[in-house]
Amino acid sequence: MCNAMLGFAALAITACQSAPESPQPAPEPALELGTIPAQTASDPAAVPSDSAIMHQSVAVTPPDKAVPTKYAVFSGLWAGRLDGMYDAILAVQTISSNGKVTVTYAWGTLGDNHPGEAAGAGRIVGSTLKLERLPNGADVSFVMRPDRTLAGTVRLAGQTYTGAFLKQ
Repeated sequence: MCNAMLGFAALAITACQSAPESPQPAPEPALELGTIPAQTASDPAAVPSDSAIMHQSVAVTPPDKAVPTKYAVFSGLWAGRLDGMYDAILAVQTISSNGKVTVTYAWGTLGDNHPGEAAGAGRIVGSTLKLERLPNGADVSFVMRPDRTLAGTVRLAGQTYTGAFLKQ
C-alpha cells in the first residue's frame, strides 16, 4: 500500500510540473488615430465585453445620386473612441436629398451606461450630423472635418465625451 501511495504521489508531482515557457508575443501598440479597427459581432470572443458591438444585420445603403455630396460623405460605417477610451460605432444607413438620415449607433461602457445599440434618425445641417435623442438619454452629434473624419460629441448624464471617428 505504501508503494502504491508513493507511486501515486510521484505521478501527481510529474503531472503538476509545468511545460517550459514559450516566448510571449510582443504587446500590441496603442491605437493611433487612423487605425481604429472595425468591430463586429461575428467574433464576440475577440471583443472585450465593455466594447461597442454593432449587430451584423445593420446595413448601409449608398446614397442616391440626388443626394448632395456634402451629405453623401457621411454615409457609411464609422468607428471611434470617446475621450480616448470609450468605443462607439456609427452606421449612417440612409441619407435623403434634404439631409435626413437613419442611423444605428452602438456604444461600449460609457459612464454608468452598459454597452448598447440604438436605431434612430437625425439630420445633417451644414457639416454637422445631429441625432435625435437616444433611448438612453444621450445627445449625439458629429461634425465632418476637412480631413474626412468625424468629430463626435456625446452628452449623457451631465457629462460630455468627445472623440474622432474614422470611416471603416
